[in-house]
Amino acid sequence: MIGSVLVPLAIVLATAVAMELAAAWIHEHVMHGWGWGWHRSHHEETEGHFERNDLYAVLFAVVAVALFAVGSLWWEPVWWMGVGLCFYGVIYFFVHDGLVHQRWPFRHVPKRGYLRRLYQAHRLHHAVETREGAVSFGFVFAPPVATLRAQLRENLRAREAAE
Repeated sequence: MIGSVLVPLAIVLATAVAMELAAAWIHEHVMHGWGWGWHRSHHEETEGHFERNDLYAVLFAVVAVALFAVGSLWWEPVWWMGVGLCFYGVIYFFVHDGLVHQRWPFRHVPKRGYLRRLYQAHRLHHAVETREGAVSFGFVFAPPVATLRAQLRENLRAREAAE
């Protein structure tokens, strides 16, 4: 019984961790690269509840559905990877859309602890409104704020020197 629960749980958790690593890479190299056309809306003021950047969530949902289909038809562990991707999506929704960007009907800004660090790290990410020079691309992992501030200052210096 325990073994039959531990393997799927391990797959779900490993997939969620892998998604944070993949999402940070995708955020930095795709969203702030050739995919900036969709992501730009996330760095600008938008009207309404949705922004063009939300298309990335739709894309990840399609991947999750594909994992569920493959897992149901051919290999069950892939189904659990779909669960892990959805689990990461829920975390992303609550942490990124809810806590950091306040896309909920209530406001809460953490005063201390890791959630405060995560909140500050993402605010520093948005200190740059262009696709170059941003810091902190993860959604759940946040480097120390002092490190990010120093990196942001260095990015701004390098940008000014290039101009």
